[in-house]
Amino acid sequence: MDTNQQISIFTTASLPWMTGTAVNPLFRAAYLAKAGHGRVTLFIPWLSLKEQELVYPSGITFSTPLEQEAYIRQWLEEKTGFSSDFNIRFYPGRFSTDKRSILAVGDNTELVPDEEADIAVLEEPEHLTWYHHGRSWKTKFRRVIGVVHTNYIEYVKREKNGRVQAFFLNYVNNWVTQIYCHKVIRLSAATQDLPRSVICNVHGVGPKFLEVGLKKQEQQKLGGRTFSKGAYYIGKMVWSKGYKELLQLLSEHQSKLADFEIDLYGNGEDSVQIREAARKLSLTINVYPGRDHADPLFHEYKVFINPSTTDVVCTTTAEALAMGKIVICADHVSNDFFREFPNCRTYKGSNGFPPIVRAAMESEPLPLSDELRHRLSWEAATERFVKAAELNEQSLGGKVVSSYPSKGFMSISFEMSDIRRFVDDASAFMHNAASGIEPARRAFGAIPKTLYPDEQQCRELGLKPNGTNKSGKQWFKR
Repeated sequence: MDTNQQISIFTTASLPWMTGTAVNPLFRAAYLAKAGHGRVTLFIPWLSLKEQELVYPSGITFSTPLEQEAYIRQWLEEKTGFSSDFNIRFYPGRFSTDKRSILAVGDNTELVPDEEADIAVLEEPEHLTWYHHGRSWKTKFRRVIGVVHTNYIEYVKREKNGRVQAFFLNYVNNWVTQIYCHKVIRLSAATQDLPRSVICNVHGVGPKFLEVGLKKQEQQKLGGRTFSKGAYYIGKMVWSKGYKELLQLLSEHQSKLADFEIDLYGNGEDSVQIREAARKLSLTINVYPGRDHADPLFHEYKVFINPSTTDVVCTTTAEALAMGKIVICADHVSNDFFREFPNCRTYKGSNGFPPIVRAAMESEPLPLSDELRHRLSWEAATERFVKAAELNEQSLGGKVVSSYPSKGFMSISFEMSDIRRFVDDASAFMHNAASGIEPARRAFGAIPKTLYPDEQQCRELGLKPNGTNKSGKQWFKR
């Protein structure tokens, strides 16, 4: 690994929004820097105050990017136990209320000087490139790695006219990742198949969860009572995050699970409806506001139940296994990574759910081996990422150097690569042209007037003017 290489990680969310794309890229940046894999910069979206109030929980807001950076670094140090040596920079973002997502404003490639444009990691590459207008990522950077976090196809299928939307989204996702990424890492086979992609879980869990698991294991050895509580589930309280499946399973098998109790923890736009649906069941289902999964409250639960099939790889499932709990989840490709863990118990179909639950409630978790504990760690996840992204390839003059067995084969490969590059460049030109037209952007779901950052965001981010577009509005960059 070239320790002088520069890794720019772009993600689509930020703390204090406790979502996967806020947390996992943050850990990735910290552990890549800690392992000495180069100079790392994490780029995260900056929201103006009004949109912060829509997104961030508990009324937390920030007047300046420096305030938010201080919050992020303090949270990260508390979770990892070490001070991280990487840079944090912000890009202009806007919150889409209909997509419940943050979308980039302007051309993010402009935020990286050409002399620092080495490796780009796009956390959610399709999300970051749907409306990208500007320089091609693959032209700007020597190597572009996409990490697919979200099963957008599955989410869209659940909306009105979902099948039609999913068909077009599948095509668009293939198109933009083909254009802008040299390599794509899919966390599991739950995501759509994408060009130049491999399947590898490159996420880990924080050391605090592993420490809890070790303490629980020591308690088991001493013969004491390890867990004082039964079953729980924690997740954003929206129907698509597993609550629909869970309440449906509990409703169908109320008679078989007559004495069963479960506690649900989460916040979200569907919380009122979920609470009401749970209240109608004859089972004891307690619904509580969301909390950090590392909270000591969760240490005492023995069984974690997660029937979601929309996750790609569920972080809370990994955290529960790290804490030494029994995990019950669906027999689904999103859970393939967890199958090797002895405390992971999967059920097939609705009728397979009750016996798995009863058996888990009546048994104790098995000890976790050192090897499996390491598999869950961010150190192991970082090793898997470096290997899957092929970051160990030798480089020369900013270009990846490969070896070919013969001169003839080399010439054919170069010809084929030239053709592929020509096709990608033509596609990138078409995408760039379409994404620069405001009516076209709106037709495909972009937030109006997000082709360039507005003056308020530029002031907040300390950006300065750099030219004027056709409409007379200035485009800003550092």
